[in-house]
Amino acid sequence: MRKFWLIFSQAVTVVVAVVFVVSTFKPQWIQSMPWTAGRPTAIVAMAPKPAAGELGASSVVTFREAVKHAAPAVVSVVTNKTAHRNSRQNDPWFRYFFGDQEGQPQSGVGSGVIVSPDGYVLTNNHVVDHMDDIEVILTDGRKASAKVIGTDPDTDLAVLKIELERLPAITFGDSDTLQVGDAVLAIGNPFGVGQTVTQGIVSALGRNQLGINTFENFIQTDAAINPGNSGGALIDASGTLMGINSAIYSRSGGSLGIGFAIPVSTAQHVMESLIRDGQVTRGWIGVEPRDLTPEIAETFNLPLKEGVLITGVLHNGPAAQGGMRPGDVVVQIAQLPVADTAHLLNAVAALKPGATVKIKVQRAGQVVNLDVVAAQRPKTSRPAVQEE
Repeated sequence: MRKFWLIFSQAVTVVVAVVFVVSTFKPQWIQSMPWTAGRPTAIVAMAPKPAAGELGASSVVTFREAVKHAAPAVVSVVTNKTAHRNSRQNDPWFRYFFGDQEGQPQSGVGSGVIVSPDGYVLTNNHVVDHMDDIEVILTDGRKASAKVIGTDPDTDLAVLKIELERLPAITFGDSDTLQVGDAVLAIGNPFGVGQTVTQGIVSALGRNQLGINTFENFIQTDAAINPGNSGGALIDASGTLMGINSAIYSRSGGSLGIGFAIPVSTAQHVMESLIRDGQVTRGWIGVEPRDLTPEIAETFNLPLKEGVLITGVLHNGPAAQGGMRPGDVVVQIAQLPVADTAHLLNAVAALKPGATVKIKVQRAGQVVNLDVVAAQRPKTSRPAVQEE
């Protein structure tokens, strides 16, 4: 009996081993057996491998065509500032008391965007500000000295001109159609390593009161923007220009996912003015504005929730001549409501110098309508000063 059970156990072991091997390497043999007929079986279908050069999966997302279209128009901007020697540097007594004050040359690397086959390049003002030598380097390796056509510190934009043939020019898009969540790409020359493309989305629109520029209407994006990207292109998924990369919020100097670009609608207007007139002409009335807060409204007993408090009026300036006083709260300019300082700055800047504009203000408990003749905004070298 013992011999029989030994033979039986060995036979069962062999059968189980055979079934395991067959089910592993030839599962279709098991499925074709009579006792498995009619039973449901799980089938895993594998997608066929695409042929060489064929787009095999519709789920693959690529921006290669957008980059191929826009990248050649994005250039590196290399700047240098010559060291200026003090005229008294050779005076031994000057050197004795003040030491060797030999100036050091300065250099920088930024980005720019070719906007015309004629050689106009759009970049940031802070990339070229106070620089003596400016060189533009294309992606095909060509180099050219650049001439500054005009700068606008209030929006941190500048236009350069280079003399080269067969220049690629970027296509302008419509930044007013952008929405939060749209895919965007940032192209530039971060840290001087060479042209780099980063991808992200539009995180917010209309960012202002950041203290970066006088006139702010930034596109915020999480596409990585680092030092050297300034002046580069922010493009959409079709490769059209949506903004000029300008600034980042960072505690380390690198990207933290909060970058800001100047909308192309603003950049194009400034560019056209700089090319045509060498400057951007804006309106000015000579006041110092401040946002109206609930605390200020309560202090002055004002029946308002929105508006701009005028804390100072330039003596004999346009606003003063029109009857505006410190303590007035501007609520309308040329029939347009004014909710905050950003609205006031933009509304006044849009005025034509010499034109008369109606400004509605709240003065104590009454509404006063003033006629103010706008003047031309004075040039400023400090982009973050908010004074109208």
